[in-house]
Amino acid sequence: MMRLCVPGLRLFLWSALLHSVAPRGARDRPRQCDPPQSQGDMNSFLWTVRRPPPLPPAYLFGTIHVPYTRVWDFIPDASKRAFRGSPNVFFELDLTDPLTISKLTSCQLLPHGGSLQSLLPRDLYRRLKRHLDYVKHMMPSWMTADQRGRGLYADYLFNAIAGNWERKRPVWVMLMVNSLTEWDVRSRGTPVLDLYLAQEAERMGKRTGAVERVEEQCHPLNGLNFSQAIFCLRPTFKTLPFIRAGLIQGTILTKTLVSQAGCDLISLFHIRLCGPLPSRDADVHQVSAEFLRDFTPA
Repeated sequence: MMRLCVPGLRLFLWSALLHSVAPRGARDRPRQCDPPQSQGDMNSFLWTVRRPPPLPPAYLFGTIHVPYTRVWDFIPDASKRAFRGSPNVFFELDLTDPLTISKLTSCQLLPHGGSLQSLLPRDLYRRLKRHLDYVKHMMPSWMTADQRGRGLYADYLFNAIAGNWERKRPVWVMLMVNSLTEWDVRSRGTPVLDLYLAQEAERMGKRTGAVERVEEQCHPLNGLNFSQAIFCLRPTFKTLPFIRAGLIQGTILTKTLVSQAGCDLISLFHIRLCGPLPSRDADVHQVSAEFLRDFTPA
């Protein structure tokens, strides 16, 4: 989410925090919208806040956390002009600040030096370790020639994504596993849309800032209790053998967000929590309710 000089106003757009999986040929595969044929067919994801003259308008722009190259062509010229013409640009977090990145990394860790091996049921821990060994083995073949040409190597990339995994909280491990797919790995090294816009804003000499603290980003996930976190982990882990066998595409939410970037907002946010789970389960409703509470616009 990017805010263009709008003091006192907050709007949250929840992007690809949670992923789901679907087998090839699944009947419930997300419906693809027709690609936009013109600028007028594109959704701008841009809201204008008009202020009394002589004050200029302010803008709210909705972003998704995917490599910018995958969605840039879906962003209409009007939104790009608003960005170029705004002297002040504020983001959810300052992703160009090393301290912010350090805090985001720290908030994913178990408290008091805890480890997953002592926390997870033995069967889940063994599945996780087996899958990470598989990913580490496969990663060199997943990487592109362009990535290698830019100095990205498989061992470095694996450690950047999965380093210190034994000390992460279970819910962050779930997100980590969902990002360790061939499709996601091949996109590494390209900044996500928020970071790209922040880098462009700095290059253009704009004043930049953040409207949230790291703690506000981490709390919704870290607020899950252990049973809820394990509940989310189990469906993810059940799919791992099928992913390794090539019977499941892997995570599809990021692809869905990209393919729906030119569609309406309702289509964009058809997100399933914790994988394909029965809606009658009480834990689904509890987890969903807590996320909705934490992501309600303020």
